[in-house]
Amino acid sequence: MRRTSAAVLLLLLILQAAFAQQVLPKREFRGAWIQFINGQFQGMSRDAMQANLTRQLNVMQQCGINTVIFQVRGEADAFYNSPYEPWSRFLTGQQGKAPNPYWDPLEWMVQQCHRRGMELHAWINPFRAKTKGTTELSMMHPYVQNPDRFFEYDGLILFDPGLPENHRYICKVVTDIVRRYDIDGLHIDDYFYPYPVAGVSIPDQRTFESHRNGFSHIADWRRYNVNSFIEMLHESIRSAKPWVKFGVSPFGIYHNAQAGSSLPGSNTGGLQNYDDLYADVLYWINKGWVDYNVPQLYWEMGHRTADYEELIKWWSRFAGARPLVIGQDIERTVRAADTKNPELNQMEAKFRLQRSLRGVQGSCLWYSAALVRNEGNYASALQQKYHRTPALQPLYPFIDDKAPGAPRGLKAMWMPDGYYLFWTAPKGKGEMDVARNYVVYRFAKGERIDLYDPSHIVAITPATLLKLPYKARHEEYTYVVTALDRLQNESKGKKVKVKL
Repeated sequence: MRRTSAAVLLLLLILQAAFAQQVLPKREFRGAWIQFINGQFQGMSRDAMQANLTRQLNVMQQCGINTVIFQVRGEADAFYNSPYEPWSRFLTGQQGKAPNPYWDPLEWMVQQCHRRGMELHAWINPFRAKTKGTTELSMMHPYVQNPDRFFEYDGLILFDPGLPENHRYICKVVTDIVRRYDIDGLHIDDYFYPYPVAGVSIPDQRTFESHRNGFSHIADWRRYNVNSFIEMLHESIRSAKPWVKFGVSPFGIYHNAQAGSSLPGSNTGGLQNYDDLYADVLYWINKGWVDYNVPQLYWEMGHRTADYEELIKWWSRFAGARPLVIGQDIERTVRAADTKNPELNQMEAKFRLQRSLRGVQGSCLWYSAALVRNEGNYASALQQKYHRTPALQPLYPFIDDKAPGAPRGLKAMWMPDGYYLFWTAPKGKGEMDVARNYVVYRFAKGERIDLYDPSHIVAITPATLLKLPYKARHEEYTYVVTALDRLQNESKGKKVKVKL
């Protein structure tokens, strides 16, 4: 028994050493969701909530997270100062009540994320207008203003997706967010038509009869409604700010192969986007209406009806026309035993698989609080192994592929508090060409300059200066600084030799 344990330990050490020698991806979406609909901020004072969020952001930054997906609209309410919808009860305790002392969580989060070199994607739920636990609606709430544009389903109130005026209204809300806040992305989750409840029908027959648009089958009509909304939402974002990315996080199963039809289906047996939620995700991707796709693959490897390995390979095969990001559930991952070695959890196997498949360009973690409390040592493992080097964002050449100019005037100078690199921003003709961040690389004397190796990145920063580490001994380095535009196209590098 002792020999077996020793052999397993030796194997783990060898695997860990081999992993440590691997060069990690230089570009990878490394996201985490921060939700409010679970009530984690409800009733908090401004200072307490800012302290909570600061701690979350600090931990995420240490873990290499480069994208924060922050929920700002969960039931036609607002975690920001909206001219159209009421302040959320999940913020102040009462829908429609403004925070006191006043602050704007979305504006604050944008500033905090950008200061850390992280992107902020504003996350909305498009069609849900009331959750089951909400008992009082503000007079400003859209349901109170126009109740005939909604339907009730199993304790929820939802915008009727069959009404074009609802599409226009939601796009107006999104356009307002995009125009007034310096967000990097607009993100929607998996709630389109409601999750089905046994014995409960969607009450949209009257809408179908009055807005058929030539459809004879209500299922096809519902998919058409969601398709039309996704197209309109994409165009609304592009028109407002062409650099803001539009991301969708659908349920993890598109269609079950056993359900039949000519659709591509996975060998699974759960709820389906296409059939049950009327969300034709592959159609949106192939039409170019989605900029990145984050299917929620929250199950374990070896799950009987929704196997993680089956699903990630399926999405890799069929959804490669846009960056594919895998939605990972931290708690389920660390609580499930590795299928080949029960003494390990599934984190390593999932990362290995994720980084081996075509089209997969990162992961997004459900959810931030589990990461911050280091559930199953997940945060520690990210920091020490899987995210031990920084990562730039995936490229989005279908939005913009032109790199900014290189930084100017790079030089090293002693200042009263230490040794600094200084540089000047490159000139840019328009917003898409302006440098937003800079990447600083460091190479030892005689070391080949290789900007494809992220282990040489010492900082990704919005500032035009960087304090250098000084250890009171003679060392020579070559520093290279590049510029990143809003979509993280990278410029050529400027270099300077520094002797410490």
